[in-house]
Amino acid sequence: MLERRHFIQQSTLMATGLLVPGMKGFAISTKEDYDKKNISDFSKRLKPLGRILELKGYYVWGCSPIVAPDGKFHVFFSRWDSAKGMGGWISQSEIAHAVADKAEGPYSKVETILAPRGEGYWDGTTCHNPHIQFIDGVYCLFYMGNSNKKTNTKRIGLATSTSLNGPWKRSDKPLLEAGPEGSWDDHCTSNPSFIKHPDGEYWLYYKSWNTDEYENPVDPKIRGNRKYGLAISKNLEGPYYRYSDKPIIDYSKLGNNRQLEDGNVFNENGKFYMLARDMGRFDHEVGIILESDDGIHWSEPKISYFGVSRYLKQPPKPKHLSKYGRFERPQILMQNGSPTHLFVTTQGGQFETSSPFVFLITQK
Repeated sequence: MLERRHFIQQSTLMATGLLVPGMKGFAISTKEDYDKKNISDFSKRLKPLGRILELKGYYVWGCSPIVAPDGKFHVFFSRWDSAKGMGGWISQSEIAHAVADKAEGPYSKVETILAPRGEGYWDGTTCHNPHIQFIDGVYCLFYMGNSNKKTNTKRIGLATSTSLNGPWKRSDKPLLEAGPEGSWDDHCTSNPSFIKHPDGEYWLYYKSWNTDEYENPVDPKIRGNRKYGLAISKNLEGPYYRYSDKPIIDYSKLGNNRQLEDGNVFNENGKFYMLARDMGRFDHEVGIILESDDGIHWSEPKISYFGVSRYLKQPPKPKHLSKYGRFERPQILMQNGSPTHLFVTTQGGQFETSSPFVFLITQK
C-alpha cells in the first residue's frame, strides 16, 4: 500500500512538473501536512529545472547568479577538493566562475577567481559563500573568508571588477569585523547579502552568533544560535556601521535553539523579502521567506520551498552526507527588477558530493 501511495505521488508530481526525473531508488517526502497558512505564495511560483555544475572531484556550494549585458548567465560559486569531505569548506574553499546561455546550463569556462591568499590575509585560508551584485557600474562580489581555518575569523569582504570576467580587486580588510566581546555577534561576520537601498545607502546583511554560546559547556551539540544583523554605509566600500547593537532577526527566544541562516534579501514591487534556510521554525528540511516594508522589521516566516524529495528523485542517503535532502544557500537571480530564478545548493548528485539546483520563478 505504501509503495502504491509513493507511486501515485511520483506520477502526480512528474505530471505537474514538480519532480525532476533522476536516478532510481528514491523516496518521496511524506511531509504533506504543513498548515496551508504557513505555505507562501512564493513557493507556488517555483518550477524545478535541475542540478547544475556537478564537478568531478569537488564539492560545489553557494552559487550566486547574474546576467551579463550580452544575455549570458554568469555564476559564482564555492568549491573544494572532495577528498576533504563536506567539512573542507572551512579550510580550503575557493570561489569559481562559470558561464552559460541559460540559467539551467550547461555551464562552461569554469575557472577559479578567488583562492585563499595565505598567511597574513583576512581571507588567507578560505574563500566561501559568494554573493554577486552590480552596483554603481561595478560588479561587486561579496564573500566570506577566514585566516585560521576556523569560524572565529570568518569575515565578510568585497572583490570588485568592471567585468564579470575579471580581474578582481579584493579588499585589504574585511567590510565588517565581529562585534565587541560579549555582543550577540562577537564571533564572526558571515553569509553576506547586499542591497543598495532606495534612499542611496548601502545595506549589508550578515549572519553571526555569540562565542560563549558557540562554545557551549552545557550541551556541546549546540553550537551557538544564528541570528541576522544589518550594517549600513554611505559608501560601497565602507565603512559599515551596525544599524543596532541587537540582531534584526532573532528566533532564540522561541526555544529549542530555533534559528536561521543563509539569508538572501531582494526587492520586488516595493517590498523587501528574505529567503533563508529554516532551522527549527518548521523543520530543518524547508526554506523560509520573510517580508518587510523597510528591510528592518520582518514578518513571521512562511515556507519558501520544500525539501529536495518534493522536486527531485534521489537514491537513499549516502552515509557520508549528513545534510542530504535539503536545499541551502538560496540566491535570487534578478532581471529587470524582478526575481526570475532561484539558485540553491544540495548534497548528492552523480558524484555523491554537492551541487547547485535551479528553479524558475514564475511571474506574479
